[in-house]
Amino acid sequence: MRIDIVTDTFLPDINGVAMTLGRIVKGLRDRGHELHLIHTAGSGQDQDETSLRSLALPGYQEVRIGLPKPFRFKKQWKERRPDVVYVATESPMGASAVKSCKKLNIPVVMGFHTNFDQYLSRYHLGGIQPMAVSYLKNIHAKADRTLVPTVEVKQRLQESGFERLELLGRGVDTDLFSPARRTEQLRTQWGARPATPVVLIVGRIAPEKNLDLAMTTLSKMRERVPDLCCVIVGDGPTRPSLEKTHPWITFTGMRKNEDLAAHYASADILLFPSETETFGNVLLEGMASGLITVSYDYAAAAAHVTHQKNGLKAPFGDEEAFITTALEALALRRWTPLRAHAREKALTQGWDAVVETFETHLREVTTSPSVTPPIKKSSGSGTPYRTVFMSDIHLGTPDSKAAEATHFLKNLRCDTLILNGDIIDGWALQRGSRWQNDHTKFIRQVLKKMEKQGTRVIYLRGNHDEILERFLPLGIGGLEFMNEYIHETIDGRNYLVVHGDGFDQVSTNHTWVAHLGSVGYEWLLRFNRLYNWYRAKRGKEYFSLSKAVKAKVKGAVSFVGKYEEQLQKYAKSRQCDGIICGHIHTPADETVGDIHYLNSGDWVESLTAILEHHDGTFELVEYEALSNSLPAKQKTSAPTETHPSPV
Repeated sequence: MRIDIVTDTFLPDINGVAMTLGRIVKGLRDRGHELHLIHTAGSGQDQDETSLRSLALPGYQEVRIGLPKPFRFKKQWKERRPDVVYVATESPMGASAVKSCKKLNIPVVMGFHTNFDQYLSRYHLGGIQPMAVSYLKNIHAKADRTLVPTVEVKQRLQESGFERLELLGRGVDTDLFSPARRTEQLRTQWGARPATPVVLIVGRIAPEKNLDLAMTTLSKMRERVPDLCCVIVGDGPTRPSLEKTHPWITFTGMRKNEDLAAHYASADILLFPSETETFGNVLLEGMASGLITVSYDYAAAAAHVTHQKNGLKAPFGDEEAFITTALEALALRRWTPLRAHAREKALTQGWDAVVETFETHLREVTTSPSVTPPIKKSSGSGTPYRTVFMSDIHLGTPDSKAAEATHFLKNLRCDTLILNGDIIDGWALQRGSRWQNDHTKFIRQVLKKMEKQGTRVIYLRGNHDEILERFLPLGIGGLEFMNEYIHETIDGRNYLVVHGDGFDQVSTNHTWVAHLGSVGYEWLLRFNRLYNWYRAKRGKEYFSLSKAVKAKVKGAVSFVGKYEEQLQKYAKSRQCDGIICGHIHTPADETVGDIHYLNSGDWVESLTAILEHHDGTFELVEYEALSNSLPAKQKTSAPTETHPSPV
């Protein structure tokens, strides 16, 4: 199979998700599959890997958040279509990958590797946990299958409304993690004598790992055994404060491969107090190394630890029982049968079986009858869609890409065409702007669709064509003029369609500022054309001066963030499932809470539109990405980019 894997984290990152994916990727390649990795791990120099940009989580630099790349995914997968895509993380990048798969009819499987929703309470953000669960459920609902590591996680997610869940366990490399790697030299570095018990903690040093309980437990254990040696392997945002308050603990930082295995094997007891694991690879690594493991009875411990036979565990969430169990481990540290049984159990948990199960899941979704083949474009009268949404064409201005908009519209068929405001720029025409032939051709193309194809056309007024408001509502044949419109999808969902200027504080409360901004924007575009003519003469690529300037003033003029928030609240108040708008020239396709927010962008710079397929799915499309598959026309005057307008 040709398999693409999308993930925010991958080797050489040091965490459970990266390690698990590393093992699966190696196993699949050994089985002859063709893999391509799309990640944010910073490498990606290999032809089989693509590294995309990400943002580090504030205050937690080890965690990166992948940025959404819908156009990048669709372009890449149209050129090189995989048989199946596995999305490991639910970041904006992962979410856009899942959406792209559905729009291209590529089977997609997701993994549930991390309980991010449960982390929130550890960061004093428990109030937004329901929103986080809703976000995760919405993403996983689009996948053909979600793989979870334990029965416990599966049951919990099913109770929250997740569907199509299947089990995929975890394995451990028992050649790497082995009691044979024990070294007295390393123990001496920690200050441990041959008879001194060493307690080990391995993992991120972060609030979600329940380290407050770990510190209390270690202190109680030291009261029982004063020369107890305590070692923490890992790094994270909490490390500096713990080092300051607990100078008697050895912090080694991150370790990997044979060095990490030696740290495991040279200890005696593994303390694992975390309450937020989906699995907990650390536990299997400790068992493979022959340690006495102390953990809560859930995740990996529930699946693999038999209390007092191959490890110790306490009832989930019972801190007193956890401490008592850890103290019990001190008395058992030389109990050879328990440590031997831990090793024996780990020997049955190899990665080969995990990779085989993973491979089976991928094969099943590629052959499932529910997976439809890719949609092929028909020739002649154009590709059929249920509804097309276009906005902000600004006919009557020199920078309107009317020819491209006409070409786009000509090569598709639709039951309904919704022109969502600012189609004709009345402001510019009042200032004496020139109407061009290409602008007339677009109007003719709309009328032709009404006459020849029976297309219903709905024209919603914008702020630049606000003169229409005095006539609304108005119907002329198949052409309807409205202020706003409720669009019902094929599966019964309701979307509020509105231009959106009523939610822009500048357009609503300071109209003169909006008019002034419009004039400034036009002059900026004129200068931009001259500047890029100069650059082209010197062989330089296109540069959007307007984008650079608007990036500086966006916060003071557009209020984009608050604009989107207000629109989503309005859609919810109208009991709609989503909202479709334009106005700010910023294409978007995202879900916040329960509201699906779509912005069709513009035909001045971004050249984007929204398509509704006949199965009820929406697709945000970019003209530049589609132009290669459309019949030839005159070339665009300049490269197009996606960014906001100040008006």
